[in-house]
Amino acid sequence: MSVDMRYFEELESRIPHGKVRTRFAPSPTGYMHVGNLRTALYTWLIARNAGGTFILRIEDTDQTRFVEGATEVIYRTMAECGLTHDEGPDVGGPTGPYIQTERRGLYSKFAELLVEKGHAYYCFCEKTESEEDSGEFNREADPCRELSREEVEAKLAAGLPYVIRQKIPAGGTTTFHDAIFGDITVDNDTLDDQVLLKRDGLPTYNFANVVDDHLMGITHVVRGSEYLSSAPKYNLLYEAFGWEIPTYVHCSPVMRDAQHKMSKRHGDPSYEDLKAMGYVTPAILNYVALLGWSPKGEKAEQEFFSLQELAESFDITGVSKSPAIFDIEKLRYFNASYLRSMSAEDFHAAALPYIREGVKSEHISTEAIAALLQARCEVLTDIPEKVDFFDALPEYEVECFTNKKSKTDSAVSLAMLEAAIPMLEGLADWTNESIHDSLIKLAESLGVKNATLMWPVRIAAAGKMVTPGGAVEICQILGKEETLRRLRLGMEKLRG
Repeated sequence: MSVDMRYFEELESRIPHGKVRTRFAPSPTGYMHVGNLRTALYTWLIARNAGGTFILRIEDTDQTRFVEGATEVIYRTMAECGLTHDEGPDVGGPTGPYIQTERRGLYSKFAELLVEKGHAYYCFCEKTESEEDSGEFNREADPCRELSREEVEAKLAAGLPYVIRQKIPAGGTTTFHDAIFGDITVDNDTLDDQVLLKRDGLPTYNFANVVDDHLMGITHVVRGSEYLSSAPKYNLLYEAFGWEIPTYVHCSPVMRDAQHKMSKRHGDPSYEDLKAMGYVTPAILNYVALLGWSPKGEKAEQEFFSLQELAESFDITGVSKSPAIFDIEKLRYFNASYLRSMSAEDFHAAALPYIREGVKSEHISTEAIAALLQARCEVLTDIPEKVDFFDALPEYEVECFTNKKSKTDSAVSLAMLEAAIPMLEGLADWTNESIHDSLIKLAESLGVKNATLMWPVRIAAAGKMVTPGGAVEICQILGKEETLRRLRLGMEKLRG
């Protein structure tokens, strides 16, 4: 069982040194949940803030959880979010391959090296696959831990199936340092002899993670605080190999409420879900960045950040130990602000598919509708219901014409429409300005407030109590012929 060290020396020679190197290493299991997106974002920000290298690695060793098409979801999400990677499966790099199943040949060699060093052992005991994956194991009860070299070689020669387990030191403690939580010390007796290499030759997540992070020169490891309990075993592996330990950054979970972590099983949204709900990517990223991180110094009170500003401002010391509560209303606030700050052209492009859900008529100007919506829209999915009246006048009750604030009732509204229709019929130019000026002048001549005239005109034109924009804009977008048709229908409705 002697080990040829030249293989390991060649791999060591490929490791880049001298600058920050971070990695996002998702499993292809179907979707990008909010916690995953935050990990990707923080990892990217650490690299970009330091002028370092950001790596994308696909961790697919657990084939039971593999979902067809999930890798494409990862690529698409990262691209949409602007989280560009410098090394990865699709772009290559000096420490590839960047898909774990394509690296499977090297893990057994590193596991065997650990056996040779006395920090791991062959285990021939009958264990279920779930035990192998979880590492659940009573160290004291396993006779394989104390097998002699001759006994191990005999069993291997006989072709007995085996796993390779980490040999946790008996007694003593292990201390590791986390950038967020500080020094944490655990008793070695509380750690289990986790499986490193399974019977199928594939590594467990915990082992592959350490080997790959070292061989890729990773300097900062960002992950959820649920992995704090695994960190001592990672440390012992690094120490057993004689490798430098990276900076750990364990982030507290994103919670649905004070008691429950976010979970797809409980209907909590993924990144894809949030997009489908009408939230735009820059708003999602901005909000997710602030879920557990606060800017410092002159940016301490700043809420809105571009991705570039986040990269310039991000500092690990701003990451909180406390869990973050995901507040959909707060995200809605961010989204509304982003929509309103867009250029008119960008907002129209974003809103167009949603406008077309509600407005099929080609002669209706989607640009004009977008201009109405931009200051009044919080999420894009609100749009179809807001604008469907442009396509077809909905059924509405005559009571809609009554409004206390505008001083209208059915009789007043009828009088207003009877005066407005002939005036609008006589308009030569159908522009916002001409419609507005004519209605204001008519209200003055009738001796009523502007609202008293505008309310019934808007209700008759839209058939809705709440609309994006007022009577003038709606009439202009509908066009002269359709406006007059609808106002006449409203007049007939009021006449009963």
